[in-house]
Amino acid sequence: MGDLTHVTIAFETSHLVFPTLIAGVLVLLGLAILLRDRARIAASGAAWRQTFAAMDKPRFLGTIALTLVYFSAMVPVGDLWPNTGLGFLICSIPYVAGTGLLFMHDRSWRQAVPLAIVALAGPTFVWWLFTYPLFLTLP
Repeated sequence: MGDLTHVTIAFETSHLVFPTLIAGVLVLLGLAILLRDRARIAASGAAWRQTFAAMDKPRFLGTIALTLVYFSAMVPVGDLWPNTGLGFLICSIPYVAGTGLLFMHDRSWRQAVPLAIVALAGPTFVWWLFTYPLFLTLP
């Protein structure tokens, strides 16, 4: 009976419980959708071919590449300054600037200066908000 009043938290793995649960629920829901709509999904090849032919491939693939690099680099950079959130801040500034430049049609200095200000101010504000008022650490 005494064990019911004690809670043990493994801080090394406790942050992985919620994402693992959400991933499991999303996989189950995806499988349910796949089973329910398998005939429509199998017949949608022509629509996907048309979609891929008409899409802006450099922006689409560039966004995927930037996002993969962003999430891959955040934890190793954050491990250089643990529990400070600087990994988020240092990786977010070039990510916001890179995606902004990628989606910018006219890449002139006049257009790039506001983007640079947003790329510096946005992640810095989010980092400050999570670090000081909310007392939450980012990776």
